[in-house]
This record gives sequence, structure tokens and C-alpha cells, in this order.
Amino acid sequence: MRRHVLLAALMLSIAAPAAARTDVAAAHVPVEAARFDEAAERAAILAVVADMQAAWNRGDYRGYMQGFKNPDVVFVSGGRIKDGWQGALDEYIRNYGPTPESRGDLTFSDMTIEFLAPDAAQLIGRYRLIRPENAMEGINTRLFRKVDGRWVIALNHVSARPIETP
Repeated sequence: MRRHVLLAALMLSIAAPAAARTDVAAAHVPVEAARFDEAAERAAILAVVADMQAAWNRGDYRGYMQGFKNPDVVFVSGGRIKDGWQGALDEYIRNYGPTPESRGDLTFSDMTIEFLAPDAAQLIGRYRLIRPENAMEGINTRLFRKVDGRWVIALNHVSARPIETP
């Protein structure tokens, strides 16, 4: 009998810590997930987009580019992958020029955000660029990543079509 009691005590001493570890592991929530505030993160992403729109409309292409991951953002537009952050900046300066007329007025709208992880979100939205020549509108699909506490666009895909302006 004493042998059975010792065996039972031994089995309990082995099983109890294992059960405790399982309970703790099951209840463990990563610190990042525990602190994730979806509304605040959504607002932070929308603020990045609003800052980009404002920078473009005042002719600050570098300010516009602050919304993108530097240097290794991926731009997809016009059926091709463009050459990273600096390549995109150079193309914006070359193609949209220094004047308000050549640059146009940019508006982002109808944005939906889906969080993929605490540090990753997908934004799909519309944009409209009104200017005397080559006005366009389209859809942006953007993968945002949180890098060093800041949301930036890691992948930007643009689908555009010309529009008539009055």
C-alpha cells in the first residue's frame, strides 16, 4: 500500500508542473497582441495617408515619400515593378513636375483597412488626381508594416485609369 501511495505521489509531482505549464502556455498572450488597440492603429495608418495627401498637394514629394518604407518599398504600377523608394521619388519628380498644374490635386478616399497582424495591415482605397492634363483615378492596394513603432507602406499597388476633367 505504501508503495502505491509513493507511486501516486510521484506521478502527481510529475503531472502537476506539466499541467501548470500547459495552463500558463495556453493562457499566454503575446505582449504585442495584448497591447494592440485596433482603433488607434487604424487612426495612425489613416494619419499617414492624410499626411501623404497633404504633402503631395503642397508639392513636397519627399514628404509624400515619408509614408513609404525606405529604401526597400515595392511599387507596382503600369504593369511593372518600380525601382524602390529613390526610384519612385525620382519618377514622381520627373513625371509630375514642380508646378501645381503639372502635379495636380490628389485625394484619397473610401479606404478600408484589414489588420493581418499587430504589425501588418492591408489598405484598399480609391485615389483621384485632378490636373489639366492626364487626370486619373484608381485603386491603391497597400501593405502597411509597423517598423520601429511607425506605420509605413511596404508594398504599393496602383491601378489607374484616365478621367475627363471639365
